[in-house]
Amino acid sequence: MSSPDAAPTPAPTPRPVAPPEADEVHSVMAALRSPRRLKVEVLAGLVVALALIPEAIAFSIIAGVDPRLGLFASFTMAVSIAFLGGRPAMISAATGAVALVVAPVVRDHGVEYLIATVILAGVLQVVLGVVGIAKLMRFIPRSVMVGFVNALAILIFTSQIPHMVDVPWVVYPLIAAGIAIMVFMPRLTKVVPAPLVAIVLLTIVTVAAAIAVPTVGDEGELPDSLPALFLPDVPLNLETLQIIAPYALAMALVGILESLLTAKLVDDVTDTHSNKTRESWGQGVANIITGFFGGMGGCAMIGQTMINVKASGARTRISTFLAGVFLLVLVVGLGDVVAIIPMAALVAVMIMVAVGTFDWHSIRPDTLKRMPRSETIVMLATVIVTVWTHNLAIGVGVGVLVAMVLFARRVAHLTEVTRLDATDDGERVYAVTGALFFASSNDLFTQFDYAGDPQNIVIDLSGATIWDASTVATLDAITTKYHRKGKNVTIVGLDATSAERHERLAGKLGGGH
Repeated sequence: MSSPDAAPTPAPTPRPVAPPEADEVHSVMAALRSPRRLKVEVLAGLVVALALIPEAIAFSIIAGVDPRLGLFASFTMAVSIAFLGGRPAMISAATGAVALVVAPVVRDHGVEYLIATVILAGVLQVVLGVVGIAKLMRFIPRSVMVGFVNALAILIFTSQIPHMVDVPWVVYPLIAAGIAIMVFMPRLTKVVPAPLVAIVLLTIVTVAAAIAVPTVGDEGELPDSLPALFLPDVPLNLETLQIIAPYALAMALVGILESLLTAKLVDDVTDTHSNKTRESWGQGVANIITGFFGGMGGCAMIGQTMINVKASGARTRISTFLAGVFLLVLVVGLGDVVAIIPMAALVAVMIMVAVGTFDWHSIRPDTLKRMPRSETIVMLATVIVTVWTHNLAIGVGVGVLVAMVLFARRVAHLTEVTRLDATDDGERVYAVTGALFFASSNDLFTQFDYAGDPQNIVIDLSGATIWDASTVATLDAITTKYHRKGKNVTIVGLDATSAERHERLAGKLGGGH
């Protein structure tokens, strides 16, 4: 036992918290050392690879290119982003959003210009990532994120409808059986991912029973060779740049937005953080690599990412890397086997992904009752526009715009002008409170009694903040109108930021501005 006079034991030095990058490396090494975790990552990569094949082929058709361009893009994007990306376990490949953007280039100018567009889009993404476009994510409200997720779930489901129309009747019980396997199997065991079991069992059933149903092979021809280095044969001049630049910029913005939103969604699902800046420029480098290997480009895929993270339980870059490797092995080395997989199995997987992605809590009656009406309007606007245009970037953009307008409208009504009784010295004081900006300051001009006020007027802005030039212009107009009536105006109570802005702009904006 220590003596009472002994010096107190010093508190233990807190252990330094490892940065996110160290955590990522550790998770990969931990998975490599753990057979159980490694099995989860490997099987998740296999399931994702199987789900990527029909999607890549379908997006190639949308873009108007050979299916091999979509499949090669999915391989190079997945493998590249496994090393370059900032969000472990996220899947990047050829996507419908990118296909819609680049389709006019293929139609009007050909595949060579498409590849040049993909490379330029990658360069632009690297630039945007380096200058910090990821920081703009903070301006996307939660209601827009909820709308993005719900719209995505709807699009994933509706994209499966063509595979359920004008097909043999046996397709429907096969889809139902696949869904049943994925619903009930996890209650018995999670040793093997339920989506993989569903795909394997339905394939065995259809082949053994010689059931004639649409298969992966019916979606398009699978490649029989490895991707090779490809240099687009286009003139290196200003005319080429004028042709591809608008599409490249649109592809860069759509790709970054969809990737960052998907990364944020995975952050929420896994309760971890990711490096959004690294993800931004990583997507760009991956697209540059994809372009030089003759791929159609791409970005993060929410459906396959949810299969990987939510349905299969993957958490590291291993699953992303193996998804690309397995994809190439399956389509090149085992193309004949992959071709016989019934589309019903993959449709069942994607339906379960759609159901799992949708935020059902957001549409519950009690949630809608508690939620402010403006939040619900923003969420619905994001869903409607995204589903209508089939473009997540446009839907999110409209959602943010609607949120900004509703926020400005709500804040504008929080501004108040209180008229205090005139003092014995013939002075009237107006106390202004709230945020003064273009939406709220427009009504400020009408809140004063220009004719009835005494000689001296004091406008007290202690409870207000000047945010823009519109407010300074309004204060100038108020002061000018009082001066025309021979009265003096004194503005007091400005905080440092408001005072600096008012001093810099007052009297220098011109009439009407």
